[in-house]
Amino acid sequence: MATKAKKTPAKKEAATTVTRIKAADTKAKPSAKTVRKQKAIKKATVRPVPKLLRPFVAIGGYFKGAWFELRQVRWPNRKATWSLTGAVLLFTAFFIVLIVLLDVLFKYLFELILR
Repeated sequence: MATKAKKTPAKKEAATTVTRIKAADTKAKPSAKTVRKQKAIKKATVRPVPKLLRPFVAIGGYFKGAWFELRQVRWPNRKATWSLTGAVLLFTAFFIVLIVLLDVLFKYLFELILR
């Protein structure tokens, strides 16, 4: 006997909606640090610098920016520093041995060729 195949009802597709958000749509609240920076920028009035002092102002700006970047660095702890130092020394020793062995090998091959 032949059995009839049951027809499964068509599954309803899940109604998915995609919401696109543009940068202009989001109104993120600025952090307190950002607000302080903006206030400091507004308070600072730009005064014309005499021509003689411009190089010193530029050097001061460089060191100010460098200090700001150094404050953002995440420095490793003592354990990580020693492990990284050990890794550098290990790789250095490995490549020293490799180069010395290649030097001895090529010296031997050149002596065989020249004899």
